[in-house]
Amino acid sequence: MRSLPPLNALHTFEVAARHLSFQQAAEELDVTSTAVSHQIKVLEEHLGVLLFRRRPRPLALTEAGQLLYPAVSKSLDEIAAAIAHLKQIPESTALTVSMTTVFAAKWLVSRLAEFQRTHPEIDLRLQTSNDVVDLHMQKVDLAIRYGKSNYPGLVVCKLMSDVFIPVCSPHLLDGKYPIKEPGDLVHHPLLHFEWIHFGTEAPDWKNWFRLTGLNTIDPNCGLKFNEESLAIQAAIAGQGVALCSSIHVANDVALGFLVQPFDVSLDGFNYSAVYLENHPKETLILKFVDWLVEVADSFS
Repeated sequence: MRSLPPLNALHTFEVAARHLSFQQAAEELDVTSTAVSHQIKVLEEHLGVLLFRRRPRPLALTEAGQLLYPAVSKSLDEIAAAIAHLKQIPESTALTVSMTTVFAAKWLVSRLAEFQRTHPEIDLRLQTSNDVVDLHMQKVDLAIRYGKSNYPGLVVCKLMSDVFIPVCSPHLLDGKYPIKEPGDLVHHPLLHFEWIHFGTEAPDWKNWFRLTGLNTIDPNCGLKFNEESLAIQAAIAGQGVALCSSIHVANDVALGFLVQPFDVSLDGFNYSAVYLENHPKETLILKFVDWLVEVADSFS
């Protein structure tokens, strides 16, 4: 039978030893410094040794405290890791997937009914963010990322590649200044959206004009948005010409809301599904990834 001191006292000791300050430990634990001092006293009385030298300042660990601290710290870390792992074990069959807003809105959501029909046992939860989520934080099980498919430390399944094409409302093809060739863009606002990553490699208007050799138009002028889906909606509304992912505008082009005025495209990057190796929800993840691959193959 184990003879252990109270866990609360051990936890308080670990925090106080880490900070070497009762006051900072109290702030982290959201208690008073008196309460911290009391828990340390309880632990010292239980062990029969002093763990801290209170005088002279600053606070310091005794030899016994130095011996105990790494063991307690390691044990608490292992307990925390075990609890985090348990939380990932799906009592339900919830699967949380992160992706960019535009990918969810313009490609994935319209196709999810088939997945839900074939996998009703999976409780799919979508989260959208244009920031890269940290899968090690264990709040997201799977991420759909856009880039060069280079994600060290993660299992990577490439889904599809895209190109960036100019798109506009069909009304701009026969208006006052009809768009027939790239030079006609001088009469129409360029629609931009913010690229957070990729720097000079971003598939934007500047690189598109470099590809076409057209240097009579300022590639930075026009209307700017922080999100690609807004640029797409502005193009549908006839507010200008947007340079967008072929994946994101495919449905709007098929429905006639958008047209591609000329066949000059700029290479984009890859969409990939990524997740942690040996994930406790790997069975659920693979079902969704297999479905994504199948749908992506049929799309391309």
